[in-house]
Amino acid sequence: MKAAELRNMSLNELNDEEKRLREEIFKLNMRKGLEQVDNPHKIRNLRKDLARVLTIKNEKLKKGEES
Repeated sequence: MKAAELRNMSLNELNDEEKRLREEIFKLNMRKGLEQVDNPHKIRNLRKDLARVLTIKNEKLKKGEES
């Protein structure tokens, strides 16, 4: 997901996206421990997306945006 798309989201939407990404990363890590993952780079990409979400979320919180 692009940073520009994330900047257009509200804080609630960013929280939902963060939760979704964390759950997906957890599920993939569990699968990785049990069996071979189809696309191991997907975990890396999801972690980068999560970092983007958290960065945008912190930027908005520092600005004082609540919507």
